[in-house]
Amino acid sequence: MTMPELHNANNFRNSLGISNRSLAVMEHEAHVTDMRCAQYALRMTLFGISLLGLAPRLSWSQQLIHPMTPVEHVVVIFQENQSFDHYFGTYPRAANLAEEPPFNSAPGTPTVNGLSEALLTRNPNLEQPWRISRSQSTGVIAACDNDHGYTAEQKAYDGGLVDKFVQFTGPKDLQCPKNFVMGYVDGNTVTALWNYAQRFAMSDNFFNSTFGPSMPGAINLVSGQTGGAIPENLTRLGDDHQTVNGTMVGNPPAAFDDCAETTGTGVHFKGKNIGDLLNAQGITWGWFAAGFTPTGKTPDGKAICGQKHAADNGQMLPVYDDPDPFEYYESTANPHHLPPSGVKLIGKTDQANHQYDLELLWEAAKAGRMPSVSFIRGPEYSDGHAGYSSPLTEQRFLVNTINRLQSLPEWHSMAIFLTWDDSDGWYDHVMPPIVNHSQDPKFDALAGPGSCGSGESLGGIQSRCAYGPRLPLLIISPLAKVNFVDHHIADQTSLIRFVEDNWNLGRIGNGSLDDLAGSLNDSFDFQHPQRAALILNPETGEPIASSKKP
Repeated sequence: MTMPELHNANNFRNSLGISNRSLAVMEHEAHVTDMRCAQYALRMTLFGISLLGLAPRLSWSQQLIHPMTPVEHVVVIFQENQSFDHYFGTYPRAANLAEEPPFNSAPGTPTVNGLSEALLTRNPNLEQPWRISRSQSTGVIAACDNDHGYTAEQKAYDGGLVDKFVQFTGPKDLQCPKNFVMGYVDGNTVTALWNYAQRFAMSDNFFNSTFGPSMPGAINLVSGQTGGAIPENLTRLGDDHQTVNGTMVGNPPAAFDDCAETTGTGVHFKGKNIGDLLNAQGITWGWFAAGFTPTGKTPDGKAICGQKHAADNGQMLPVYDDPDPFEYYESTANPHHLPPSGVKLIGKTDQANHQYDLELLWEAAKAGRMPSVSFIRGPEYSDGHAGYSSPLTEQRFLVNTINRLQSLPEWHSMAIFLTWDDSDGWYDHVMPPIVNHSQDPKFDALAGPGSCGSGESLGGIQSRCAYGPRLPLLIISPLAKVNFVDHHIADQTSLIRFVEDNWNLGRIGNGSLDDLAGSLNDSFDFQHPQRAALILNPETGEPIASSKKP
């Protein structure tokens, strides 16, 4: 099948603890978000947006290079393994069964490219999509997992027919339901996420940068470049390929992380990442991971991250949820998980090298030293990954975290991007636009054996078929448009493009997919900031009464 023919298939065819004082602070900060017109209007030339401007308070994180927009604090919350249809396929229509938190969309709620009646009842896959109820969500989702390998996911999309998910990404465990991969939840289970979409903005055209599992997704989040991996060809446990001809396709451990959960030969990359660009301009930033602080050391001085917590499947899991993608680059790694030299240096370069325990984010914020760019990685048991975690446990972590972020004085100039590292192989009916071709004879299979299109690959790097499956993305910010769905094509590297453009950092280069990334600017309305935070109940995902209206 040629690439033009491939584009003719399906979508291819168109290629809590919030105090009264904290709430008062939120209200005050929202009302003082006034104008800095001339300054911001000048800076917004790059974005093509005319602003009245906002006047956030001066903070420690304002460096010599000022942001090009009113966004002074970017927070990326990075979860695990969800496709768009799995969480938002029927948005904004929930079943609203008895004894489940109700969800009723606001008048005028825009539609998304979700599961139509035909796809729900006459789906071309071997099994039909099915609703996983709130009561089932923990027992079912935490018990099984899908195949989400680089090649398996390409085969599931079947050249654009999108009809082979059961055969190729469904669970290999015969005890799991045959239709598991076709399951979805709605606003009665992921209630918080649907409520965030109602108040803020979301994308229904946001894609994994490439096909495959968690680690390539994490690397793409910070560099857009899974090529340049060393060692170039790494296989474990028989035929489980981790790197192929210098491209990461699996989940190998980081070469510079003592606490990498996976054992074996570590992998590292030669190129740059977004941390290097931020460092070059003196912009404060950090990766903040739960359980990052060591609980001990080995005899040879390596860190031990021994914190554990019971997961939804009953197993005790490490709290530290690697991958930390920055630990694959020597320039941004903190191999022994050393603490910062002091709170004043969080976000700056010292022995911690921008890699921290999640608790240090809150210590920095308390001291008025919130970094300009923060990546948040929660505990493994609450990351939402099928096979051990569940939507309800994930919701508790997300709501508690986002409630807390909204209580900070920096909220009025903050943009939270909530997304996931890969799709887990869950069914999604949208064929990704293929913007980067690859012809790996063994591992590419989208357009037939050895083919993900017949064109050239960016930077000449193979085994990087792009884009991969569609993922959820929520833009939670007082500067976001209200109840808005962005239909522009974007991918994981659109997040680093936003950071690059906001601080005028330039691009990573050397074949990074940030060269192709779509913009997320249409999700913002810088002229009309919202006045109130959206504080949710972490158990039900429902709004607390005082924050129901923007």
